[in-house]
Amino acid sequence: MCTIIKAEYDDLSEILKLQYLAYQSEAALFGSTDIPPLKQTLDEVIEEFKSGVILKMTDKGKIIGSVRAGEQNGTVYIGKLMVHPDYRRRGFGTRLLTEIESIFPNKRCELFTSTKSKENIRLYENLGYKKFREKEIKDELIFVYMEKER
Repeated sequence: MCTIIKAEYDDLSEILKLQYLAYQSEAALFGSTDIPPLKQTLDEVIEEFKSGVILKMTDKGKIIGSVRAGEQNGTVYIGKLMVHPDYRRRGFGTRLLTEIESIFPNKRCELFTSTKSKENIRLYENLGYKKFREKEIKDELIFVYMEKER
């Protein structure tokens, strides 16, 4: 049985390793590893840990999923939702997203993904998120921003 709890400082290195693994599929969509999640440093993850909430999902003591969020001006910004490739398509992403939302009740939630990430967009829409903006980052990289009013 997989459990979701708040990550601890000592988990951050393992979460970053999972991030590098989990985001390979995103990189493949662009044919490049030059995407922010694959360039993030441990120090940057530590800063996110200090300023927000990082959840971890574990299975038999191994971290197999994670998500982060922080609140600013009444909006919860959710990011780095990831599940180990061996554990995908089992509802774990849904569980992680639902759990991080529950930490910030009655708040507007916002997240973003690439327009090429059709599975991510479908997941978010199924959970009540609506597209409200697109932003071209570079070349073929376009982010779609999604929100959920609660």
